[in-house]
Amino acid sequence: MPDVQQIALITGANKGIGFEIARQLGAKDIIVLVGARDQVRGDEAAQKLRSEGIEARALHLDVTDQAMIEAAAAFIEETYGKLDILVNNAGISLPAGRVPPSELDVEVLKQTYETNVFGVFAVTRTMLPLLRRSEAGRIVNLSSSVGSLALQSDPTSIYGQMPPLLAYSSSKTAINAITVFFAKELRQTSIKVNAISPGYVATDLNDHSGFLTPQQGAALPVTYATLPADGPTGGFFESDSTIPW
Repeated sequence: MPDVQQIALITGANKGIGFEIARQLGAKDIIVLVGARDQVRGDEAAQKLRSEGIEARALHLDVTDQAMIEAAAAFIEETYGKLDILVNNAGISLPAGRVPPSELDVEVLKQTYETNVFGVFAVTRTMLPLLRRSEAGRIVNLSSSVGSLALQSDPTSIYGQMPPLLAYSSSKTAINAITVFFAKELRQTSIKVNAISPGYVATDLNDHSGFLTPQQGAALPVTYATLPADGPTGGFFESDSTIPW
């Protein structure tokens, strides 16, 4: 990666894995923009990072609001002139979505996709002109092994034995597709796009039932956010190994 100071935007960065990604990137002397739907919580998170000596700034950003996304991009362009790292971390898992497919309300599916899929697409597409100005742009999409169709359809896999939670799992499958197609479009550029599963991390999203800490979950996304020029693109990784699509 280049020696000049880099700019990173992390969505949903006021808590959990997103906050730890911001912290670990900041520890690498990268300027971090703490994307947060709640302005107050974003300000508090940025202040906490600054108290640790990290150059951090809150950015009011709801990934389901195109006007807010465009305003964030305009701010980044005016203030920094480029974006080096985009981490699409913001995501939801609604309790009403944790039911068999036949019991899933279509509105719950739509709401899940609005944040987890359309939000990732909208932020990526809007920030792409700024990423193109980077010497080594990196896009990291937070995915999950539950989005692997190969694992979900394998009855011998632990994922094949899990309840078929369509809303969240398929939203991650869609994120994987978004990753592949952006990576394909950008193959001849210096921008790398990868989908990363942080593992089963204890966060609000799963009622803190995960066995990994947010610090542990942030490590791999940070690695792929700072890949060298010979690093991979268009892949799906967990624990630094490839996950089948």
